[in-house]
Amino acid sequence: MPSITRRRTANVGRPTSAEAEILAATQRLLINGANFTELGVREICAEAGVARSTFYSHFRDKIDLLTRLATELMASSFDVTSAWAPPDGAERLADVFLRVVRVYREHAAVRRALTEVAAYDATVRDFWGREVEQFTAWTITLLRAEQEAGRTPAGLDPVSATRVIVMGGERALVDHVTSGDPGDDAAFARELALTWWHGVYRRPADQEG
Repeated sequence: MPSITRRRTANVGRPTSAEAEILAATQRLLINGANFTELGVREICAEAGVARSTFYSHFRDKIDLLTRLATELMASSFDVTSAWAPPDGAERLADVFLRVVRVYREHAAVRRALTEVAAYDATVRDFWGREVEQFTAWTITLLRAEQEAGRTPAGLDPVSATRVIVMGGERALVDHVTSGDPGDDAAFARELALTWWHGVYRRPADQEG
C-alpha cells in the first residue's frame, strides 16, 4: 500500500480557482473508482491541470485534501439538519433526512475514501470524530430542551440516546447510499425520521423504566 506523503506547511487563504480545480478533480477520480490511498498527487494534478507546486501551495498533503473535501459533506449535512427543530414535527424531519440522503449521494465517493483512510490514519479518524461531534452536541441540546419543556420523557438519557441515533443514523445513511436503491430514498428518510421521533423525541412516557 503506497504511503501518503505529509508536508508540514501550506499557504492558507481564500479559496482559489486552482484549489477548486484540485478538489473537483479529486472528487471526479474518486467517483470513477480511484482508491484514495493509491491515488498519487501527480495523477490528481494531471486531472486538475495544475503543477505539483500548485497542489502543495494549497494543501499540506493528501490528508489535508481529503479532510477539505469531507468538510463540504459535513457542513452541507449539518446546515440541512440544524434547520430543523422539534416543533417542526416528524414529517418535516423526514424531508430533512431526504435532503441529507441526497447530500450523501453527491459525496458518496468522498465518504468512501474517509472510511478507507480512517482505518489507518489517526488524523482522519480524529477529524471525523470532531465533525460528528457537532451533530451530537446539537442533538443533546435539543433533547434537553425538549425534556425541560415536558415533551420528551424526563427518564430519557440524552447522551446515550444521542449516541444511538446519531452514530446509528450515520451508519444507516452510509449503508443506504452505498447499497440502497435511490428510488427508496424517501421511504428510508421517513423511517429514519420516525425512528428518531417516536423512539427518542416523543417516546411514550409509559415506556420509561
